[in-house]
Amino acid sequence: MASLQEQLLKAGVVDEKKAKQLKKEKRKAAKQPKGHVQVDESKAAAAKARAEKAERDRELNRQRQAEAEKKAIQAQINQLITTNAINRQNGEQAYQFVDGKKIKKLYVTNELQAQLTRGQIAIVKLGEAYELVPSAVAEKIRQRDEARVLVLHDKTTEAVDEDDPYADYQIPDDLMW
Repeated sequence: MASLQEQLLKAGVVDEKKAKQLKKEKRKAAKQPKGHVQVDESKAAAAKARAEKAERDRELNRQRQAEAEKKAIQAQINQLITTNAINRQNGEQAYQFVDGKKIKKLYVTNELQAQLTRGQIAIVKLGEAYELVPSAVAEKIRQRDEARVLVLHDKTTEAVDEDDPYADYQIPDDLMW
């Protein structure tokens, strides 16, 4: 009677190369001491490579997800600005503000300038342009990205200091610095 290996070869289930490899592994296992466990270095290396690849894939997914969240936040900010932008056409008064290390100028009406100084509206950055939005919208934008809000004055009631020597002298409304 032929061995199982020979029968499998005749049936075409196993090729000769695979049969020789199995015979070789069987002899190796027989030569090993009984208490010694055989460690296959190629299997260990393959498992290690799979684990490293899985870790790299997880890190890439985290980075992609963070990038997608960042883009979503920027899209939300852009939508807030475009839907709540205040019309500043016919602005004759120049309002100067700082963007980074540059001084920029925005033309607004006298009413808009007064609202800017009282903190009722704010200047925000939309791409390379600047827009005016209500202070409530500017606060929402500031929560998402603080760098996009360029000018938002505190809403302060003008409290007069008791020790102020100039308290009796009022500053004229039409005085421009």
